[in-house]
Amino acid sequence: MSAVISCENETLPAKSIDKEAAFSDLIHLIKARRNDFQKLSHVPRDVVNAMKRAGIFRASTPKRFGGDALPATDFLKMVERIAEADGSAGWVAAFGSANTYLAALPLETQAMIYADGPDQVYGGGLYPLQPAQRVHGGWKVSGRWRFASGCKCADWLSVGIGAAGPNGMAGKPLAAVLPASRVEIIDNWDVVGMQGTGSHDLQLHNEFVADEWTFVRGGAVTVDEPIFRYPAVALQAQVHAAVNLGLAKAALEILIEMGGVGNATQGTSKLADRSYYRMALGRAQAHYLSARAFYYEATESAWDVLARGDELTLQQTNRVRLAATNAAHTCADVINSAYKLAGMSAIFNSNRLQWLVRDAMVVTQHATLSEATYDSAGAIFAGVSPSVPYP
Repeated sequence: MSAVISCENETLPAKSIDKEAAFSDLIHLIKARRNDFQKLSHVPRDVVNAMKRAGIFRASTPKRFGGDALPATDFLKMVERIAEADGSAGWVAAFGSANTYLAALPLETQAMIYADGPDQVYGGGLYPLQPAQRVHGGWKVSGRWRFASGCKCADWLSVGIGAAGPNGMAGKPLAAVLPASRVEIIDNWDVVGMQGTGSHDLQLHNEFVADEWTFVRGGAVTVDEPIFRYPAVALQAQVHAAVNLGLAKAALEILIEMGGVGNATQGTSKLADRSYYRMALGRAQAHYLSARAFYYEATESAWDVLARGDELTLQQTNRVRLAATNAAHTCADVINSAYKLAGMSAIFNSNRLQWLVRDAMVVTQHATLSEATYDSAGAIFAGVSPSVPYP
């Protein structure tokens, strides 16, 4: 079976694609089209196909199925660069890591998913968990689920059903996987930030899902490669935090560019000539670079452990979660500082800073990156049990 990448009007052998050039083309395309994402309320299929060409959606496909199964740092830096060009595109690209969840499916099921190639776009809406009826060989699934980012261009979607997992997995949700064509999308994504992620609701009516197309989210995987031993929730936190790293870099670059421009009409000096601007810019850069360094140090340390074939300790996983939350919130603060320093010019739609502020706030609202993480992380450091499931 030769790996192929499907585009709207062509099918290209994966080996014929220069991924570095494809990634550069993708960044240019996103910058040219990001206004469209806001109007459409999703990243359109031609841009998702460009992401496929750049290797985004094979990044966490098992090597045995033609995927890249990239080291975590490599993928996170790709998401960061895409988010620098556009937050919604970065968020959708982050779901290139979601195939790590599919690694909990039986190998025979995964073979069917990747039968048409390793570049499969997988997403879904896990919550609120919906009760499913147990029937012979599987489940009858009905209900409605929220926050299905990128669903309009997904190949596969999953939903959370309210069944306890087997083998001591009680408390972890069971996910049911279906071809995207079998899932109804409720077009209702109307928000103040990340409008282009297309995180609409999903709906099913009495759909049958066989047991072999279900998996316990956070359960054991059937693929023995390092990325699939990475803690699933920790990786989810990291890929979303990477979006704010990219947004913060974009905000600082805009602010630096604005610093060299004076106001000829009012006769005021350039921002760069003002001490308060220079001091604030220096602080913002220090906070951004420190958060980014901690984020990647925790990632690379964890990866070294997994690459050796060892398992992460509770403390090591805690550091990954804490670094992700710290990056998300610190970068949001950096972006807000840049917005304030820019003055009245930042309130216009033509100034991207106000987009960055709104998008960054959405990232910090994600459940895996909420401020409650600090409480749980502190509990681990203190040697007591967190009050919620963690890490």
